[in-house]
Amino acid sequence: MELNFKQFGQGDPIIILHGLFGMLDNWQTIAKQLAEHHTVFIVDQRNHGKSPHHPDFDYAIMADDLRCFMEENWIYNAHLIGHSMGGKAVMQFALEYPEMVNKLIVVDIAPKAYVGGHQTIFEALFALDLEQVQNRKEAEAKLMEYIPEFGVRQFLLKNLSRKKEGGYAWKMNLEAIHDHYQDILSKIDGDSVETDTLFIRGSKSKYIKDEDQEDIRQLFPNHSLKTIEDAGHWVHAEQPQQLLAMVRHFLE
Repeated sequence: MELNFKQFGQGDPIIILHGLFGMLDNWQTIAKQLAEHHTVFIVDQRNHGKSPHHPDFDYAIMADDLRCFMEENWIYNAHLIGHSMGGKAVMQFALEYPEMVNKLIVVDIAPKAYVGGHQTIFEALFALDLEQVQNRKEAEAKLMEYIPEFGVRQFLLKNLSRKKEGGYAWKMNLEAIHDHYQDILSKIDGDSVETDTLFIRGSKSKYIKDEDQEDIRQLFPNHSLKTIEDAGHWVHAEQPQQLLAMVRHFLE
């Protein structure tokens, strides 16, 4: 699968993977700043952004997508950064292809299985009749019936794309994401690797708890866990400069 990507800068390569319902643009500001000393690739994962849609969707497949992407772009090894779903994808990749990973950075996700919590979002997205929507304002008004948080609505509406023939469509493959939601929630497993790994969490987020460190240690014994204050799950959007400083320090 030929994944959509953008590339910035020169130097040792960094590849960044976004989270669920996201796209590469979510990380473009961070990527451009890291590109001062690195070649940075931000990538749309399958069924997201401008990358191809496919009914098969789980972490083993996403890891294989990343392997193919690196080989197609002559990247023998790289630093990897992944947020949320992207964090699990880079963890899976590091367990399967440790020789292709220099350093690993996982943002606000643990390798454990999660209960979920996106059902209201799915209901809102499926309730939006894209054939009838006239403009983005109308689409947001419909989402507001389900999702009161302005930031979440704006994040989701980035997936809305106007069709040439009129009307709108989702950039993401909503049906495949919904069908494989349990796969997205599933835990990451495998033999431990010695990869130098940094886990970053937001102080207001519940995605990585103190007790999760034992599960992390079993897979990534050479890990550290850092907390960014006044940040929730979208650490890179809420406290970008703090995250950037941590990433630079770790990579240097």
